[in-house]
Amino acid sequence: MGLCENTRSWRWQCGAVMGVMLLGISFAQTVSTQATCSAGDASQNITQPQYQDTVISIIEAGFLSPFVQNFLHTVQPNTFPKDFVLDVVQNSGVILSNPEFIKKVLVYEVGFLVCVAIGVMYIVLMPIVGFCLSCCRCCGNCGGKMYQKQTPSINCLRRTLYWSTLMITIIILAGNICMFRSNQALKASVNQGPEEIRNIIGNVYTFLSSVPQQVNDVVNESRKTIEKVTRNLDNIGPQIGANIQLSFNGSLYPALQSVKRLSLEILTTESQLDNLNSSLVQLQSSVDRVQTNISSVKDQLNQTLNNPNCIDCSSLIPELQKLTLDISINEPNLQKIQSAINEMVRVNLSSKISQAEDSLDSIPQRLTNETKDVVKNSKQVLGDINQQISKFSSEIPLSALDNVSSLLSHAQEQVDKYSLQIESFENIRWAVCVALCCVVLLMVVCNLLGLVLGPLGLTPNADPTNRSPTADCGGIFFMMGAGFSFLFSWLFMIVVLVLFLLGGNIYTLICQPWNNGLLLKIVDTPGLIPGLDLGPNVGLKTKINISDLYRDCVKNKPLWTTLHLNELIDLQALLNISRYTGQIQGQFNSTNITLSIDNLLSPELKSQLGNFSANLEDFNTSAVTQQMNSVYLINLNQTADKITNLSKVQTNSNIKQQLSDEATKLRQIQAGIETNIYPQMKNLNSSINTLRLTTRQTNGTVGEVLSSVGAAQDFLNTNTTQIVKTESRRFLDCQLGYFTAFTNWASLTITQEVGRCGPLAGAVQSLDVMFCYSIVESLNAFWFSLGWCLIFFIPSIICSIKLAKYYRRMKHSNGKDDNHILMSHIPRAQMKVI
Repeated sequence: MGLCENTRSWRWQCGAVMGVMLLGISFAQTVSTQATCSAGDASQNITQPQYQDTVISIIEAGFLSPFVQNFLHTVQPNTFPKDFVLDVVQNSGVILSNPEFIKKVLVYEVGFLVCVAIGVMYIVLMPIVGFCLSCCRCCGNCGGKMYQKQTPSINCLRRTLYWSTLMITIIILAGNICMFRSNQALKASVNQGPEEIRNIIGNVYTFLSSVPQQVNDVVNESRKTIEKVTRNLDNIGPQIGANIQLSFNGSLYPALQSVKRLSLEILTTESQLDNLNSSLVQLQSSVDRVQTNISSVKDQLNQTLNNPNCIDCSSLIPELQKLTLDISINEPNLQKIQSAINEMVRVNLSSKISQAEDSLDSIPQRLTNETKDVVKNSKQVLGDINQQISKFSSEIPLSALDNVSSLLSHAQEQVDKYSLQIESFENIRWAVCVALCCVVLLMVVCNLLGLVLGPLGLTPNADPTNRSPTADCGGIFFMMGAGFSFLFSWLFMIVVLVLFLLGGNIYTLICQPWNNGLLLKIVDTPGLIPGLDLGPNVGLKTKINISDLYRDCVKNKPLWTTLHLNELIDLQALLNISRYTGQIQGQFNSTNITLSIDNLLSPELKSQLGNFSANLEDFNTSAVTQQMNSVYLINLNQTADKITNLSKVQTNSNIKQQLSDEATKLRQIQAGIETNIYPQMKNLNSSINTLRLTTRQTNGTVGEVLSSVGAAQDFLNTNTTQIVKTESRRFLDCQLGYFTAFTNWASLTITQEVGRCGPLAGAVQSLDVMFCYSIVESLNAFWFSLGWCLIFFIPSIICSIKLAKYYRRMKHSNGKDDNHILMSHIPRAQMKVI
C-alpha cells in the first residue's frame, strides 16, 4: 500500500516537471524568434508633400501662335540685347539720355519701327484717301457719276469683282473669327490668372514648409532609433537569455526526452511488477487451496486403504504417497527489482531535473543583474548621441526659408487685393474688344449682304436705271461697308500698333529669352539684382547661379545638391557616431558575463542509475517457470482411475462406495486445477514475459539517459561561456546595426530626398505657361487678327466700290447719252450658293 502511494506521488511530480520543461523550451523558441535583429528595417522613407495641380486649363490661342511667332521673328531677327538690358538696369538714370544708346536701341528695333511707319501711313492715308474719295464722288468723279457704260465684257468684269470681293470678305471673316476667339482666350487666361497664381504660391509655400518638416523627420527618426535601442537594453536579459536557452536546447532536449521516457518506463515497470506480485499471490492462494483439498482426500483415502476389509488396497499405498501439491510459487529476484524501484523513488530524479531547469530559466534574470551597470552607462551614451544628431537642424539655415515664406504671404495678399480690380478691368477690356470685333463683323456683314442681295435682284436685260430695289440695296451695302472701312480702319490701326508694340516686345524681350534661358543668364549677372547672390547670403563659398538652380530644380534635385550645403554642413562628421558606439562596445567588452550551470546528474545519482540498471539485468524468471511446470506435471485423473479400478474388485459395499467417492473428488480437484490454476499460470507467464521486455527496454533507456545527459553536461561545461559571448556580441552588433542603418539612411535621405525642388521649377514653368503661352499669345493673336482684317480692308474697299456700280440703280441711261449704241444682251446674274 505504501509502495503504491509513493509510486503515484513520483509519477505526478515527474509529469509536472517534464511539462514545465517543455513549456520553457517552447517559450524560449518563441522569444528567440521575436528577438531577431531587424536593423535593416530601422528607418522608412520620408513623406513627400502633395502639391496642387497648376496645369492651365484655359483656351489657349495656340491656333495662331506659329503665324504670329514667325511674323515677330521676321520683324525682330536680332538676338536678345543682353548688353542693352544690363546697361538699362545698371545705369538707368544716365543711359536713357545717351544719344548713342538711343541710336542702338532704334537700330535694334528697326523691324518694329518699319511696321510702325507702315501703320502710321495707314492711319494717315486711310482717312485722307477716304475723304478725297468722298469729295470726288460727290463731284461726280471717281465713279461718282451714276452712269454705267454697257460693254460686251461687263458680265466678265462683274463676275471677277464678285468672286474677288467674296474671297476677300471670307478672309476678313476668318480674321474676325480669330479676333473673337483670341479675345475670349485672353479673358479666360486673365480670369484664371489670380487662381493659378494662388496655386503656384501655395505650392511654393508648401515646399518651403516641407523642408523643415523633413529635417525634423530625420531627427525624429534618430530619436526612434535611440528609443528602440534603449528598450532593447532594458530587455537585454530576456533577449540574450532566450537565445542562450535556444542554443542549449539542441543538447538538452534529447537528454530531457530520455529522462521523460525513463520516468514513464519506471512507472510501467512498477505497474507490471505490481501485476506480477498480484498474480503470484493469487496463484499461490489457489495452489494452497488445492493442496488442502488434496490433503483431505489423501487422509480419507489413507483410512480407507488401511481398512482390513479392503481387498488388495495395499497396492495403492505407494501411489498415495505421490498424491501431493506442495509447491511454493515465488521469484526471489522480484524483491531486488522492487528495492531498486523504491531506491529510484527515494532519489527523486524529477527534483534534480527541476533544479537544472530552474537554473536555465533564471538565465535572463541573471543576465539582467550582471549587465545592470553596462546598460546604465550605455543609456548615458545614447543621450549624447541624441544631442549630437539634434544639432543637424540647427546647422541648416532654415531661417532663410522663413523670409521667403513671408514674401510669398505678402505676394498672396497683393494678389487677393487686386484680383477684383483685375477682373473688373478685364471685363472692360473684353467688352471693348468685343465692340471692335463687332465693328469688323459689321463691315463683313455689309459685304455679305451686298454679295447676296446684289445678284439676287439683278436683271441682266434691265436698263441700269431700272434695276430692282434688291440689287440697288446690295450696292448700297457695298458702299456702306466701304464707308465703315474708311471710317474705323485708321482708328483700329492705332489699336493694332499699340498692342503690336506691347505684345511683340513682350514676346521678343521676355517670353522668348525666358524659354531659351537667356533671361536667367541675365539675372545671373553679378550685382544686377541686389541681395540675389544666394551663395554669400547663406555662407557658401560656391557661387550659385539662378540658371544652375533652375536646371537642378527641373531635374527635381534635393537642396543638398542644389545649394551645395556640403560647404555649410559636414554631414559625415555630424552623423559620425562611431565614437559613441565605440564607448558602448568597449563597455560591453569589459563586462565579464558568467553563467554557471549546475550538474544535471550528480555522480551519486549516476551510480544509483547504474545500480538500477544492473538490478534490471539480473532479473531471472527461471525459478517461477520451473515451479509452474511442476503444476503442469500433476495429473490426479490417473490416480482416480486406479482407485476406481480398485473399487470394482471390492466386495464390501461401504469400502467400494468410499473409494468411488474419493476417486470422484480427485477428478473434481483435477478439473478445478485445469479451470482455475492453469489460466492463472498463463496470466502469470504473460506478466513475466511483459516485465522481462520492459526491464530490457528500461535498462536501455537508463543507458541512453546516462549517455545523453552526460553529453549535455559536457556541452554545457564546454560551450556555455562561448555561447554567452557569442549571443552578447550578436546583441551588441544588432544594436550598433540600428545606428549604422540610421546613419546610412539619414545620409541618403538628406543628400537625395530632403527638399526636392521640382515644385519651384514647376512654379516657374506654370508662370511661363500662364503669362506667355496664355496671356501674351492671346494678346498677340488678337492684334494679329485685327491687323489681318485691316490689311484686307484695302482690297475690300476697292472691289466693293467697283462692284457696287453693277448693282446700284443708275441715274443716267446708256441710251440717253448715245441713242445709236446697240445694247448687247446682258445675261441675268446667277447666284451661287457659297
